[in-house]
Amino acid sequence: MRLQHSIKTLSALIIGLGAIGTVHAAGFQLLEQNASGIGNAYAGSAAIGENASANFFNPASITLLPGMNVSAGAVAIKPSFKFSDGGSTGPTHFGGNNLGPFGGRPTGGIGAGDAGSWAALPNAHFTWEVNPRTWLGLSVGAPFGLVTEYEKGWAGRYHSEKFAIESININPSIAFKATDTLSIGVGVNWMQLDADYRKAQYAFVGAGAGLNGDLEARVKAKGDGWGWNAGIMWQATPDTRFGLSYRSKVKINADGTTKVSNRSLNAAAAGGLTAMGVIGTHNAETTVELPDSAILSVVHQLNDRWTLLGDVAWTGWSSIPALKIKNTGIPNAELDLRFKDAWRLSLGANYRYSDSWTFKGGVAWDQSPVQDEAFRPASLPDNDRYWVSLGAQYNFSKNTAIDVGYAHLFVKNTSVNNTSDPKGAGVLKGDYKSSADIIGVQFSHRF
Repeated sequence: MRLQHSIKTLSALIIGLGAIGTVHAAGFQLLEQNASGIGNAYAGSAAIGENASANFFNPASITLLPGMNVSAGAVAIKPSFKFSDGGSTGPTHFGGNNLGPFGGRPTGGIGAGDAGSWAALPNAHFTWEVNPRTWLGLSVGAPFGLVTEYEKGWAGRYHSEKFAIESININPSIAFKATDTLSIGVGVNWMQLDADYRKAQYAFVGAGAGLNGDLEARVKAKGDGWGWNAGIMWQATPDTRFGLSYRSKVKINADGTTKVSNRSLNAAAAGGLTAMGVIGTHNAETTVELPDSAILSVVHQLNDRWTLLGDVAWTGWSSIPALKIKNTGIPNAELDLRFKDAWRLSLGANYRYSDSWTFKGGVAWDQSPVQDEAFRPASLPDNDRYWVSLGAQYNFSKNTAIDVGYAHLFVKNTSVNNTSDPKGAGVLKGDYKSSADIIGVQFSHRF
């Protein structure tokens, strides 16, 4: 049946694709591994070393932290993805004669609504100065994640209705003070991903009322993998410090199921597809290499009041040129993404108002890995964005502090004209208006 040819890409968005419910770092990378960096737009992240969360950004920088330190926080993120249709068309019949009822004509359907929603991202970190030359660290967070959810039945329902990815990363590390001015650190990472993807699937069964209509497809999968990270920190002068860190790729092997169920077919047509094994649950598996990344940071103490910060960061998104899915009972699938490597530039400043209060500010430019409108999927309507951030730190004592931060992300107006996500879903054509608000709080204490 030609329906199987259409279904073969059902699970092609299983891992590493979709719009992050936290549209902060471009792609689906989550920068928010602390809330204390929000106020600076994460400038200076690999060299600031102001609390135990430094372990994630650069393990070498934990040598700035004497004694035993803990830091924990949460970030709330509200992205907005509002789609305006510009002539999307529905799927076509694969026989080449466009017999499907949508056959290149407008899809119709209800409005997309706002595909973004509130999401919460917790983090926790610990460091310990074992002796004057050796430190241990541990970070728990979520470096990758996403949630997008459209109104059920919207014009792009054959591309995506809901996509969600959750991750957890456990990152122990060790750091050494090689000299009074040079530190090095290394760590290992265990990461787990859990994905849930839902979409409509058009079923062409044959001529006749009720024989053609929508199926519902849901892919669920889980996998894990290992990686490593390393960094160096150099105190170039008493007032100027540099940090360089690298996080490796993480290869995730994910296993799960593709469940196909009836949405609008009549009982006879649905029964026939069930007998053929199309409607039902199918095993699925895939492998994806999550990107590596590098950060070069500088922190400069201008005077007793002002500290200046800067970052240049790179993420190797080209590790995901395509996603290939192996299915049981239906054909394998491949999704053409053509992600490109991306850069991020950020600048920030801290103003020490008093012994208790420090105020923060920052700006950033964040590049998207999506090449252009032809390869921009509904589950990742991503584009370049700009950060404007503010924050404050209150020190209850020399050992205890709380940070709050807020950032607004201005996302470039985003067009989409996608015929390849997935093949047979028709053309998704239109424009997105997107933005995001991020707010977080971090508590840090030194024992």
